[in-house]
Formats: sequence, structure tokens, C-alpha cells
Amino acid sequence: MNGTNRSDIKKGLSVSIVLKQDQRSGKLTDGVVKDILTNSANHPHGIKVRLESGDVGRVKKIND
Repeated sequence: MNGTNRSDIKKGLSVSIVLKQDQRSGKLTDGVVKDILTNSANHPHGIKVRLESGDVGRVKKIND
């Protein structure tokens, strides 16, 4: 589960996302999913989500 399938991501899930400004460096930000912003079933760069902290980015990793 690498965050490219919308069906793998649920509200309240702990994930690591890459913010828009961190895409070049690849720096990950950890948080909990508040909203799922991508409507399509999958996305090659990761599903876009909003975290409870308000940060928006694409899911790179689903944390257990």
C-alpha cells in the first residue's frame, strides 16, 4: 500500500505525505487524514489528502 489507490485511504488513517513545496526534496510530513481530495480511483503520484493539521499533499506511505 503506497498511497496510489483511493480505496486504501480512509479518514483517520495515519499517513506520510509530500507537500507541494517539498516535492523536490522528497521530505515527508506525517499526519492523520481528515479529507480525501482526489476523486479518481487511483493516481500515479499518490492520492491528495488534507491532514488534520491542515497540510495538503500526496500520500507517499501508509503508516501502520
